[in-house]
Amino acid sequence: MSGPETPERELLVDACGCEVTPPSSTGRGEVPEPVTRLWQVRQVQLGLLSGALLGAGFLAGLAGGRTVELVLAAAALMVGGSTFVPGALRRLARGKLGVGLLMTIGAVGATLLGQVEEAAALAFLFSLSEGLEDYSLARTRHGLRALLDLVPKEARVLRGGSELVVDPAQLAIGDVMVVRPGERLATDGTVRTGRSVVDTSAITGESMPVETGPGQDVFAGSINGTGALEVQVTSTARDNSLARIVHVVEVEQSRRGATQRLADRIASPLVPGVLIAAVLTVLLGALLGDREVWLHRALVMVVAASPCALAISVPVTVVASIGAASRRGILVKGGAAMEALGRVRTVALDKTGTLTRNRPAVIDVATAPGQDRDQVLAWAAALEARSEHPLAAAILAATDQVPAAQDVEAVVGAGLVGNVDGVRIRLGKPDWVDPGTLKTVVTGMQQAGATAVVVEVDGHPVGAIAVRDELRTEAAEVIARFHDHGYTVAMLTGDNQLTAQALAVQAGIEQVHADLRPEDKSTVVTGLRAHRPTAMVGDGVNDAPALATADVGIAMGAMGTDVAIETADVALMGDDLRLLPFAFEHARRTRAIMLQNVVLSLVLIAVLIPLALLGVLGLAAVVLIHELAEVVVIANGVRAGRAKHVPVLDGGHERARPHRAKV
Repeated sequence: MSGPETPERELLVDACGCEVTPPSSTGRGEVPEPVTRLWQVRQVQLGLLSGALLGAGFLAGLAGGRTVELVLAAAALMVGGSTFVPGALRRLARGKLGVGLLMTIGAVGATLLGQVEEAAALAFLFSLSEGLEDYSLARTRHGLRALLDLVPKEARVLRGGSELVVDPAQLAIGDVMVVRPGERLATDGTVRTGRSVVDTSAITGESMPVETGPGQDVFAGSINGTGALEVQVTSTARDNSLARIVHVVEVEQSRRGATQRLADRIASPLVPGVLIAAVLTVLLGALLGDREVWLHRALVMVVAASPCALAISVPVTVVASIGAASRRGILVKGGAAMEALGRVRTVALDKTGTLTRNRPAVIDVATAPGQDRDQVLAWAAALEARSEHPLAAAILAATDQVPAAQDVEAVVGAGLVGNVDGVRIRLGKPDWVDPGTLKTVVTGMQQAGATAVVVEVDGHPVGAIAVRDELRTEAAEVIARFHDHGYTVAMLTGDNQLTAQALAVQAGIEQVHADLRPEDKSTVVTGLRAHRPTAMVGDGVNDAPALATADVGIAMGAMGTDVAIETADVALMGDDLRLLPFAFEHARRTRAIMLQNVVLSLVLIAVLIPLALLGVLGLAAVVLIHELAEVVVIANGVRAGRAKHVPVLDGGHERARPHRAKV
């Protein structure tokens, strides 16, 4: 057995006592040979051999060959036991108790009592059970790593003036890929020449193709539309966006949620507790005079109390659920994040870049009497040309006249001041530059949800410019869905109250917190958490304090953004807000499945122990019931990988995006 054990694998070893094959860690971008068939699992192969030997022995017994029956049963016991006995003994030597030890004690005890066939049946069924667990985890993890199959097997690259076909692994940063219409991108890059539309639905979960052209970033696995592109490579195949997603999820899958820790807390004391109870049962039997009967019942009780179904129930559910979410452009950082997301009842949304498009545009220009609209825009553009403020790009885009400005200075939190053509210009907030006769107009701009910028020349207000970052078209629909499902929705923004309130009305949000600095957002989230579990949705950078404070931090539009992927609990690869309610509904369904499995596993143990002590069930019957229960909880857990449809808009009407079970 090679490679480090992940915490998930350790949970299975500690509680179940089984040798579960961990996911291969071959580095980013490397795809190990997956287990795709049940018969490829070693435990299943040995289990089937054990079953064949046991069946042959049974037939030999029917034919009167008792000696042959015992020999074949002993062989079946040794083959089946080889899948869990050595591991149980190794862990016992390290001071660890697991279900493998309980099964070992049961098999050895039954053999000493002369019930070799029953011990062989236990080994046969348990080995098949362990193989099924290994297979289910391998298959659900393989669903995530199938994302890497989106990368084509070859790429075209320009080298030495000619076009070559190379393996994507040979691409180097700075290479220029040639991507023809209909082809997938082999790795991340920046468009150098050409215009097209790119389908990113398999990665970001967004249904609509994205227009792209020179200077635009494109990502591995995306499908090029009708135009040919030349793309300069910005990351290698081992470190592109798809490889990072897979790497992060595989690492973070080991973070255990509260339900998974509950399974740990129950399983850890249960094993030694059962062993102590078994010893007391044997001593009681000796006092009652029927030692062999009570010894047998104690052995059956040891097997009946094994929490194997409990231990496997949550990991299978988590892995299946996270894989399904990742295939829809939702990166969930482990079981803890998935379960926390399922508990959330309040959603706090940043405004800029989350509810809005983060592309401000000039929507109105008001002028004082005698002033020209184009001239007002030109004065404003002259100063904004020296600014890095987000509103600067909007104002510069609204005019072709950008005169030269001198002595431009930025007044933090207020605006700009400088000289243009010999006159003193001030540009800034209405509370810094007095709008004078334009006050009523400025108030109207703010009430309409726009940011008002006042332009002053030599101490006289000459105009006001309204800039607004429009709501996303799907924002109102998403907020309505949250309300329909009982969520409380709040908007958090650094904008003024009038602007924030106007946008909130359009979106259907009743709770608004405006004029907030980053640290203020964190304080607001703390207050929301005091009432209900809260998620904060932001850009992963400016909203970092609030994201860290919330029960769950969710970063929007994280595709290709290392900071967002690494820091947020959940990262939405695309910018489509409709992924949000889908993510919450998926997490709630996953959490419900987790709890179903835990309750079923505990009820099973509670029922089997008294039946074993009363002698109602024998060793083989208890083992069979346990393994059937494991099949049930595994099948139930795998349901978390069958996520529901993601709604999209079609001409303003909601329709369902086709379910994508496989990438």
